[in-house]
Order: sequence, then C-alpha cells, then structure tokens
Amino acid sequence: MATKVIYFEVGEKKEQAEFRSDDTPDDLRETFRAAAEASPDDILKLYNTKGNLINISPKLPENTPDTRYKLEVVAAHCNDTPVAVQLGVDISAIEARLAKLERKVFVENGDMPPVVGELKHKVEHFKEKLESVDHLSWLGLFKDISCGTSLQPFWDKTQSIRKTEEHNRRVFEKFRKMSKVQVTEEVQKYLRKPTFDNWQWDDSEMLILLRQMYIDLGILSKFNIEMPVLHNWLYEIYRNYNQVPFHNFKHCFMVAQMMYGLTWLIDLPSLLDDLDIMILLTSAICHDLDHPGYNNAYQINARTELAMRYNDISPLENHHCAVAFEILEKKHCNIFCNMSKDQYRKVREGMIKCILATDMAKHNEILNSFKAINTTSQFDANNKEHKSLLLMILIKVADISNECRPMDVAEPWLECLLEEFFNQSDMEKLEGLPVAPFMDREKVTKSSSQIGFIKFALLPLFESLCELFPVIEEDIIEPVRKALEYYTDMQKALEEEKRRRDTAGDVQKPNGITQTKNNKILT
Repeated sequence: MATKVIYFEVGEKKEQAEFRSDDTPDDLRETFRAAAEASPDDILKLYNTKGNLINISPKLPENTPDTRYKLEVVAAHCNDTPVAVQLGVDISAIEARLAKLERKVFVENGDMPPVVGELKHKVEHFKEKLESVDHLSWLGLFKDISCGTSLQPFWDKTQSIRKTEEHNRRVFEKFRKMSKVQVTEEVQKYLRKPTFDNWQWDDSEMLILLRQMYIDLGILSKFNIEMPVLHNWLYEIYRNYNQVPFHNFKHCFMVAQMMYGLTWLIDLPSLLDDLDIMILLTSAICHDLDHPGYNNAYQINARTELAMRYNDISPLENHHCAVAFEILEKKHCNIFCNMSKDQYRKVREGMIKCILATDMAKHNEILNSFKAINTTSQFDANNKEHKSLLLMILIKVADISNECRPMDVAEPWLECLLEEFFNQSDMEKLEGLPVAPFMDREKVTKSSSQIGFIKFALLPLFESLCELFPVIEEDIIEPVRKALEYYTDMQKALEEEKRRRDTAGDVQKPNGITQTKNNKILT
C-alpha cells in the first residue's frame, strides 16, 4: 500500500506522520487531533508555509521537513455545547418535530410515505455533516453576509472576510511613507513585462506600483488627477477587496499589471484615445471589488441578496461595478472629479461594459462577436462597436492571464483558485445546492482543471487577439501553449501512476519508515 509522510508542527513541537493511500479524511483528522492533543469537539486548521489554509484530506500534498505545515486548534469545545448548537442549528428540535410527523402520518394513514423517510434520511445526513465539519467550520471566516446567503443566521458580520481597519491603516501608512520614494527604472521596466512576479511584493508595494502605472501612462496629467486623491482612491480600492483565496487585492493587481503590460506591448496609445486607456486600467483595478469568494452560480442557486437585487443577471459583476462607483462618489476619492460631464459619461459607460464582460457566462458571446469582426471586415478603431469589443476582449485577456506567466508564478495562483472553488463546493454540499464538477475537491486535480480551460477558453481568446496584434505571440500565446503541455504531461503521469497502482496492487513501503495500524505519530 502506497504511503506518504507529512511533516507539520503544533506550537513549537515538530511532528511527522505517515498516511496510507486508502486512509480516509477521518483517519487524517484523528492523527492530527492526536498530535495536537485536541478533544473530539475541537476544530483543527492546517496551514501551508504561505499561511494559506489547506484542507485535511487524503489529497493533502506531501511535503518536507523544511516546508512543514502548521497545525492549530482554533475553536475548542466550550461548555459542552455541541457544534450544531454553536452554529445556531437545533437538530434535536428538528428530530423531535420529524418524529411527531412520523407518528401522525403513521396513525392517520397506516403506511409511511417514502417522502417522510427521505426527509428523515436528509436530517440524519445533515447531522452527520455538522458533527464532522472540521474542514468546513472555518468557512464562516471567509464569507461576507453583505452579499446574502441562505444560511444568513449562521454567520457573524464581525467575523467577515473583510480586512480589519487596523490592518488597512498599517498598509496605508506604509504606502504613504513609500510614496515619497522614486520607483527605480529597473522596476518600471519589469512592471511592463508579462513575467512580473507578484509574490515578491507586499500590499503596500503593490499600491505604489499601481500608482506608478497611472504616472507612467500620463493619466494624472491628462485628466488633472491630484496625487492625494489618487492615494485615497487606491486605499479605498484596497479596503474593498476581501480576504478570499483568489479574488483578492493581489488578483486585482495582477489583472491591472497585465493590462498595463499589454498597453505597452501592443502600443495601445497609438490605437486608442487617452480615455480608453484610463477606462481599461481603472476597470482592471475595480473588476472584482468586494468579491465574496462564491461565484455567480452560488449566488443564484442560494438565492442570495445579490442574486435577488440583480435578477440573476451577472450579480457579482454588477456588484463590483456598483462598489466601484460608490467609492468614486466619495469626494476625497473621486479621481474623475475634474472631468467634463461628457468624459465622465464615457468613462462610466466604458467601465460598466468592461467589468460586466468579465462574467465568464458571456465569454463565448463576446469572443464570437470579436471574431466576426476579423472574419467579415477589418478592425476599425473609429467604429464604436469595434472599439467597445476590443476593450472587453482586452480586460478578459488580462483577467484570465495567469497562465501567460512563468510556472512558478502561475501555479500558486491555480492553487488559490482551486482552494476558493473547493471552499464553495464544500458549502454547496452542506447547503444541498448543485455542485459544479470542476469545483469538487473529490473530482478535480490541477491538471484536469487546466487542460480544458486552456484549450477551450484561454487559447481561443488569446489567439483571437493575436490575429489583430501578432506581437503578443511570443509573450502571451507561447507561454500558454507551454502551460497546456505542462498540465497535459502532468495528467498523463497521474493516469500512468493510477494504471500502475491498479495493476501492481500494493506498493512496497520505503525502507526505514514504519507505520502502526492506527496511524500513530512518528517520532
């Protein structure tokens, strides 16, 4: 039976444990619980070296003594109160009402209808989930009820996904101090490249780099934007990005950075006017404001406040737009305050179109319309429809451009995205909502998630833009093709390993590693 050794630490104590390939999530949790000397009702959290929360499951990636996971007991059993009661769910009351219903139906009809038995089974299943919900319990910290939820009473607004004001102030103070320092020419050149690595920069530094984009493109002087107003606006933007695994401020920065890089690579100022350039960059920065970490499908299926407000039509993208213009309504943050009414009207119209275009549900519609231009006629920058489609294509390219970057930059982003997907699918399972297969942690791997996406979404989009701007072939198209090859090889290796295991049966354990029946901690 194949085994893997997991290294982790509990407080100051370094531990390691061995797991078999057929171990269940309960087996893993039992082992970690023993290492932490936690009670059966305590809740465990496991973090990787980057501080990201990871799921305790048989798919837990193997690591080394230098990349130990951190195990924490984050919510101890208190006053002998069961988890369900702590969450505000009175299961005993539900069971009592169900039992009363069973007796009433049986007395009146003599036979028990299948629907009652099915209801009883669902209550029991839900109870089991609540009793073993360790890997779901932290979700409340990552879900903002401002967007509504069918489980609204479960979540405490004070424990939302929003960053604390103290944290925001620290970032802003550092940003203000750094704003007096000149960005070097070397960094300015690096900022224009698709190979830019966001993982090397903290939030304050990324705010400085966003400011630098507006300076380098001449936007401040062309639209008479005062530097203190730009600083206030950037800070409000930062405050309104949430602490979710993927759709956070770092993602906002990376989309803006790719848009900025494309502007120089394609030489957009020679094709578009200054207002268009500002629309593109500003839209990229605002495009995921206040994202709750749960996509449109969840909003619609869970009938959240956002879905109700926007009638199931791009609820998140409409919300991002609304938040963007709410920020701009604040006088001290209004970077558009010195524009003419006509300029502002065009900017608002352009930003709304761009941000709404990032809804992947509209992907094929927008791409096919853009392709039709190249098929039936030549692109005309003076044609309002042509230009509008180009702006939408550009922001879509920037939004899903991670695979254009070096693998050591792109792959961590994929892990963040999958974590957000898995968080959502866990919640959907708990709420009894439909789960998309590509978001189910039991069905998805890195390679399987990317192969189809690159083939059917990324490459057709990027290649369509390449027809108009062949200059992007080397920097944008080739890296994506290499990424497809990388994940295809990874998938083949996984399939080959599965075939080998299936035919060879149990694999000999490595020498020097011992294991007890109950997965005892190795010392």
